[in-house]
Amino acid sequence: MAVSGHVLEVNLDNFQEAVVGLSRKVLVLVDFWAPWCAPCRALGPVLEKLAEEMGGAFVLAKVNSDENADLSRQYQVRGIPAVKAFKDGKVVDEFTGALPESAVRQFIEKNLPLPGDDLRVQALDAIAQGKAAEAEALLEQAISIYPGNDPARVALAHLAIQQGRHADAQAQIDAMSPTFQMETEVEGLKALLEFTETARSAPSMTTLEATIASEKGDLRAQAMYQRSLLLLLQGQEEAALDQLIEMVERHKNYQDGLARKTVLKIFALQGNRGPLVERYRSRLSRALH
Repeated sequence: MAVSGHVLEVNLDNFQEAVVGLSRKVLVLVDFWAPWCAPCRALGPVLEKLAEEMGGAFVLAKVNSDENADLSRQYQVRGIPAVKAFKDGKVVDEFTGALPESAVRQFIEKNLPLPGDDLRVQALDAIAQGKAAEAEALLEQAISIYPGNDPARVALAHLAIQQGRHADAQAQIDAMSPTFQMETEVEGLKALLEFTETARSAPSMTTLEATIASEKGDLRAQAMYQRSLLLLLQGQEEAALDQLIEMVERHKNYQDGLARKTVLKIFALQGNRGPLVERYRSRLSRALH
């Protein structure tokens, strides 16, 4: 429900449409708050003022955390007010506590779309429709408008990996700013590039499963690792993580904890958040201890 032109009241029922879906078109700031929270009452009017002042540059979605405990858990809200910036359907930045208006303004401006970002959004739609060549042309155009559009480079690198052009993907990563290369999304991209390179030399799934069933020690551990990567690249994230958790339990020290490190890289691919990550983080902790 709209509170005003650029401010929405959001709950579990409309979160996917009002936040996740809308964030593919415009920056959405989600303000997790509660009526009893004094800092929330201080921050809320600042956010609402800036939403109106900036005239649609971003949308403010207000979530009453008391009434939407499931959303708070899903997005790991541990204190309020908690503000999370959504782009392209996922959280890209956040802060907790009542910041002064100048700091809130700086947070918003840092997350506003880059020059040429409308082309990147069009490219993501093209990717979803299976139009890889069209998407690539749009992304290259976005980068020509603004070479510092690192999110466009991320999308280009993903396309290159899907097409087996690993050198092109690495070139896009190398062209990103050093600061952006430290982002979780890029860490996940680096992991995906590493996984695809390793999987290229892996035996068939049938051979790997036979090795796991018949061998012991390092040969078995290696086969479990390779099988997990093949599963991951087939889109079977849970099956891949199940294999890696078993590997942690049975071959914890193989190649200096390779299974544990790989699980953490898969978490980075998932943005280090979400139900899948929460579930397997708990399983990983139990397997290690």
